[in-house]
Amino acid sequence: MVATSATSSFFPLPSSPLDPTAKTNKVTTSTNFSGLTPTPNSARMKVKPNAQAPPKINGKRVGLPGSVEILKPDSETSQPAPRTFINQLPDWSMLLAAITTVFLAAEKQWMMLDWKPRRSDVIMDPFGLGRIVQDGLVFRQNFSIRSYEIGADRSASIETVMNHLQETALNHVKTAGLLGDGFGSTPEMVKKNLIWVVTRMQVVVDKYPTWGDVVEVDTWVSQSGKNGMRRDWLVRDGNTGEILTRASSVWVMMNKLTRRLSKIPEEVRGEIEPYFVNSDPVLAEDSRKLTKLDDKTAVYVRSGLTPRWSDLDVNQHVNNVKYIGWILESAPVGMMESQKLKSMTLEYRRECGRDSVLQSLTAVSGCDIGSLGTAGEVECQHLLRLQDGAEVVRGRTEWSSKTSTTTWDITP
Repeated sequence: MVATSATSSFFPLPSSPLDPTAKTNKVTTSTNFSGLTPTPNSARMKVKPNAQAPPKINGKRVGLPGSVEILKPDSETSQPAPRTFINQLPDWSMLLAAITTVFLAAEKQWMMLDWKPRRSDVIMDPFGLGRIVQDGLVFRQNFSIRSYEIGADRSASIETVMNHLQETALNHVKTAGLLGDGFGSTPEMVKKNLIWVVTRMQVVVDKYPTWGDVVEVDTWVSQSGKNGMRRDWLVRDGNTGEILTRASSVWVMMNKLTRRLSKIPEEVRGEIEPYFVNSDPVLAEDSRKLTKLDDKTAVYVRSGLTPRWSDLDVNQHVNNVKYIGWILESAPVGMMESQKLKSMTLEYRRECGRDSVLQSLTAVSGCDIGSLGTAGEVECQHLLRLQDGAEVVRGRTEWSSKTSTTTWDITP
């Protein structure tokens, strides 16, 4: 009895008539066709019209042994499959294939990154995002030298080096959580309409990286007088740890509405002082006075320099790195071809805007003009001024022969 009940739940049997005296020709469960032969008048098989409909299993019609099934068109027989646990499961194969593809792509990218440090004391930053190191006081970031950042001599330009310095300075403020709604300004500086401006920059380049090199840039800040801040940089070769560039700068605050210098408010001092490093500058200050050039003392003059829209920063004044390019506009081409810039000292005296027109003046000392291509050491004096004569930047650059292997060390 139990077996019959269990079987009938999957294979329902045709119900028998309640009246035992009912005619048996009402229901036909099987037919034997072994003795039938086709008649000349009909090529089709005759089926009794009162044959019982075949039973169903899971919504599909099945035929019993020895029975003849009369099939109906698809429109009449098709029915939606019942909702069961099995046919409601998602197609896991597609999800598994997507996950496998993501993991394989990630594994390929990870294997392409040579993230292991070359030295135990140099921690590489494979993604170039930068991070805080040394008790939270130094910011470190890696840069890969791109093809568009090198010059005719296949090495990185001085503008590329300066852009790396500026980028790490801003990322330092951002990573430390001090970046307000401004260009390197802290939240309290934003409230008081204050911005940072650089007044002095000193850079020494021992070696320029080339295309494909990875450089590691460290930067930190210290106090400079009562109302100034000093920021230092140290640039190393990412593979060997060799020091490539050292730079030091002095920054003060300016009101971006009045364009006048400002003292550091106590609220701002409270934000930045916890990040000051008590250390000497990475470079000894070059105390030599920068010479003021004029039309009589300058040997090379380039006029008609104007800022482009892309030269402006978010504070609507010319980016600091752009001044360096303008200064070198008046440098003699022969010196640029045979000499490399090894040190630079700049004093920023005035800002210029989008409508400014400037002149670049350069004077060369240490050699005759005709022997620039063969000179071992060359020193240049520079002045960038507005058309009305107002000084924008004074500068001094020192150059050495590109074939020279001399290393210039002016650390304290």
